[in-house]
Amino acid sequence: MLIFERGVKGRTATAQAPLVKAEATDIPDSLMRKNKAALPEVSELQVVRHYTNLSRKNFSIDTQFYPLGSCTMKYNPRGAHRVASLPGFLNRHPLAPESYSQGYLASVYELQEILKEVTGMAGVSLSPMAGAQGEFAGVAMIRAYHEKRGDHERSEIIVPIAAHGTNPATAVMCGYKVKEIPVLNDGDVDVEALKEAVGPQTAGIMMTNPSTCGVFERQIEVIAKVVHDAGGLLYYDGANLNAILGKVRPGDMGFDVLHMNLHKTFATPHGGGGPGSGPVAVGERLLPYLPTPIAGIEDAGGEPDYCWLGEEALPDSIGRLSAFMGNAGIILRAYIYALFVGRDGMQRVSEFSTLNANYMAKKLADAGFDLAYKDRRATHEFIITLSKQAKELGVTAMDFAKRLLDYGYHAPTTYFPLLVPECLLIEPTETESIDEMDGFVDAMIQILKEAESSADLVKGAPYTQPVKRLDDVKAARELDVSYKP
Repeated sequence: MLIFERGVKGRTATAQAPLVKAEATDIPDSLMRKNKAALPEVSELQVVRHYTNLSRKNFSIDTQFYPLGSCTMKYNPRGAHRVASLPGFLNRHPLAPESYSQGYLASVYELQEILKEVTGMAGVSLSPMAGAQGEFAGVAMIRAYHEKRGDHERSEIIVPIAAHGTNPATAVMCGYKVKEIPVLNDGDVDVEALKEAVGPQTAGIMMTNPSTCGVFERQIEVIAKVVHDAGGLLYYDGANLNAILGKVRPGDMGFDVLHMNLHKTFATPHGGGGPGSGPVAVGERLLPYLPTPIAGIEDAGGEPDYCWLGEEALPDSIGRLSAFMGNAGIILRAYIYALFVGRDGMQRVSEFSTLNANYMAKKLADAGFDLAYKDRRATHEFIITLSKQAKELGVTAMDFAKRLLDYGYHAPTTYFPLLVPECLLIEPTETESIDEMDGFVDAMIQILKEAESSADLVKGAPYTQPVKRLDDVKAARELDVSYKP
């Protein structure tokens, strides 16, 4: 029921009304409202119950297991949220003088240093507001690097077929053509195809490692040499950084630039459009092109004096990407999270996320599900393919995903990567218990039994949600999310 349908004429939430009518003398009469706002006429308790009930209809990491492959939906510690919400941080104006902002600047500077160490890179800018913007910044820096050298013939970015969809989109936004290369049946990039693809036109390659196939790219050093020998640069999509945190560094693999999703790996709630944070890290050759501002440090008589480094310090920078220096709240949560877990804790993140993924993969394989890359050890995520069930039972990966909702689990990522038919990309993350993972596996086994005995039951799911099976195309093209009484 809509909240407007609960209203009764004249009913108000008077407890929330200001005791003294506010004077707004500086607002021109032409901009003043002439009629009452079309708000629902309900009590405060009705408002609370309405929105509380609405929130309980959503799936979230705080309420259900959320094994969304490639998205790292893990628990976000409340301690990080609490510290980032301290009044000194919340009340600080983004344009406050540096002398009044030393604590905040020190936090930003130290997070830059932590991320440099984590990634094995020479410099970090925290300013991109999301992963996609970080990608844009990374490829823009590759472009700036080639142009600064007068190397204007480089017009192509190479992208493996298993790449995230944002990779080719970003390359095109930065003015490049996209050259796609295949992936072998074992999940590794086809190096021979790469050798044929590179040339004087190659600006760079965009890769995720571990890839969206859920496996670590074993030929990464060979790939780096092939691309570098051709004069191109390597871009690292940090979506799967959770799998290698504290273990392997993109800089040591040969990557020149990368973005990180602080809202995934460093524990900030995400999904539903934000907020996010996509810092970029670069090797020595791309340092001059980092987006600004960056937190710097100077010596003030033996004491550190933190400051902002802008275009005057980095004249070849690709410039600013946001109104100021990024999503401050997300950056602070990431900083605090990094301090919470420390160096040893970061290693445990990758160890447990990988252990959990391999545990679930083994349990599902033993139960009769087909792993897409059964001869490879999974990283933090893995893929099962339901092509056999689709062919023999007529039950698809989407049917399984919808039926999981009835069992109380958010669905895994479906039909991605595209090269695996009828796939579910499953990522348990390091924060789930063995009991929770066993429960998910049991639900998958039960759905498989249902598919074998009563396929229509699975194909009609979900049955327990406020909205049943949607026409996905119609819902996307005729979006209706607003209401006017």
